[in-house]
Amino acid sequence: MSNDEQQDGYLEGQLLIAMPSMQDPRFERTVIYMCAHSAQGAMGLVVNKLADHISFHDLLDQLTIDVPDVENEIRVHVGGPVETGRGFVLHSGDYQQESTLLVNPEFGLTATVDILRSIAIGEGPRRSLLALGYAGWAPGQLDSEIQENGWLHTPADLELVFDSDLESKWERAINKLGIDVSFLSSDAGHA
Repeated sequence: MSNDEQQDGYLEGQLLIAMPSMQDPRFERTVIYMCAHSAQGAMGLVVNKLADHISFHDLLDQLTIDVPDVENEIRVHVGGPVETGRGFVLHSGDYQQESTLLVNPEFGLTATVDILRSIAIGEGPRRSLLALGYAGWAPGQLDSEIQENGWLHTPADLELVFDSDLESKWERAINKLGIDVSFLSSDAGHA
C-alpha cells in the first residue's frame, strides 16, 4: 500500500478488529484482513472463524480436484457473509499466479482452483488461509461504521493473520494497539 493510500484513510493491507460492542453477530469478535479498500468500497476476509460444515478434503471433492495424496491439509475459514459459496485464499507474497491480487509484498489473494491444487500437493504458498465468502462494504459504508465506533484497525502481520490460534486472535489483534479490552467503550465521541 502506498503512503498516499495510508494518508487517505484506506485500510487495504490492515486488520479490521470488531469492537466489543459489535451488534452484528456475524462479526462479533472478528478480525478481518482488508484485501481492498477505496472510494468504491471495501472487501476483506475474516481470519479467525472456522467453517464447521466443510473440510479441505470435502472442498477438493466438491470441486473435483483429483489429488491422490493430499500433502498439505488446511483449515477452511468463514471469510464473511457475502458469496459464501465462493472460495478465496489469502496467502504469503511468495506465491503468485496471473490472477493473484498482490495486496502488498507480504500478502496476496488468489481465488482460482489452481491454488487449491498447488496447496494440496505441497507447491502452494508458504503460508495460506482458505476462506469461503467475504466481508464487503458499499462505498462509504465501512468509513461510517468506523466513525460509529464499530471497528478498530491495526497493521497486519503474517504471524497474527496465519497462526492457528483462532481463540485468542481477536484479543491479540487489539493488544497490538496497546489497548486493554476492558477499557473499550461502545460510546463514540462522548465525554
